[in-house]
Amino acid sequence: MDGKKLYKARGSRILFGVCGGVAEYFNVDPTLVRLAFAAAVILWGSGFLLYIIAAIVMPEPPYDPMQ
Repeated sequence: MDGKKLYKARGSRILFGVCGGVAEYFNVDPTLVRLAFAAAVILWGSGFLLYIIAAIVMPEPPYDPMQ
């Protein structure tokens, strides 16, 4: 295990940082995650509720004075 943890994004944040945090965790472009999330919301509709839950549950990243 490499010790990766899922946090909200600090730098690539648009609304709450959920999609940016998922993108950082999986090392992909945040735009791709946002597009996939938008498609899921349009096609299935329940994605917005999952986003709100993730925004509440996902922790903020630890403070880094170098950023």
